[in-house]
Amino acid sequence: MAPKCAVRGSIPEIIRNDENLYEGNLVHYFRVVFNHAQNLQNPYHNFRHMLHVTWACFQACIYYGNEGRLSPRQMRNLLIAALFHDFDHSGMVGNDDLNIQRSLRGFEKYILDEDRPFDSDIRKMIWATMYPYEEKSEGLDLCSQIIRDADLGQALSVAWIQQVVFGLAAEWGKKPIEVLRSQGQFHSSLRFATEWGREMFPQEDVDAKIAEARELQELLEELS
Repeated sequence: MAPKCAVRGSIPEIIRNDENLYEGNLVHYFRVVFNHAQNLQNPYHNFRHMLHVTWACFQACIYYGNEGRLSPRQMRNLLIAALFHDFDHSGMVGNDDLNIQRSLRGFEKYILDEDRPFDSDIRKMIWATMYPYEEKSEGLDLCSQIIRDADLGQALSVAWIQQVVFGLAAEWGKKPIEVLRSQGQFHSSLRFATEWGREMFPQEDVDAKIAEARELQELLEELS
C-alpha cells in the first residue's frame, strides 16, 4: 500500500501562500470568512470545518502540483471553493441545496475582480459538496473530486468525537449516542475518489475509526 501523504503548512502559511504554490494569496477571502460568515460557531458546519477542508485541499494541491496535474490557477480556485463551501450554513439538517445557495451568495458578494473569470469553476466545486450527492464522484473533474474527499476527511480527524458525533447530533436534533451508532455504517461506506484521498485517508485509518466507534458504543451501552 502507498504511504501516507506528507503534510505541511499551517493555516497562516496556507493563507499567505508562503510556499508560492498557487496564484496570489487568500488573505481577502480568509478575512471575509472570519469577519462575515454567520456559521462560525455552528456545532459542525463551523469555522473549524471550513478551515479543515481548506487545509486538506492544500495538501492535495501539493500532491497534484508535484505531478503537474493542477496549475497554480486551478489550485487557487480549489482553495477559494474550500473556504466558501459552507459559508453561512444553516446548521440544520436537510435542504443542503439551500445551504449551497447561501455559500454561493457569500462568494458572489465578496469575489475579487481577478477571480471573476473563474466564477463558474469555483461555483461548480462548491456545488460538488452538496449532500446527498446528486452525481457520482467518478464523473466529476479532479478539483471537484478533491473537495469532496477533503470534506469527507473530517470523519477521520482527531477531533472526530467532538466535531462529528456531538456536532452533528446538535445540528440534527439527535442524541450523540444515535450519531455514534450510525458511524460504523457511514465509515464502512466511505469511498475516496482521488489517489490523494486514498493515500491521505487510507483504509487502515477507516477501519480503526470503525473499531473505535464500536468500542465507544459498547462502553456507553454497558453503563446504561
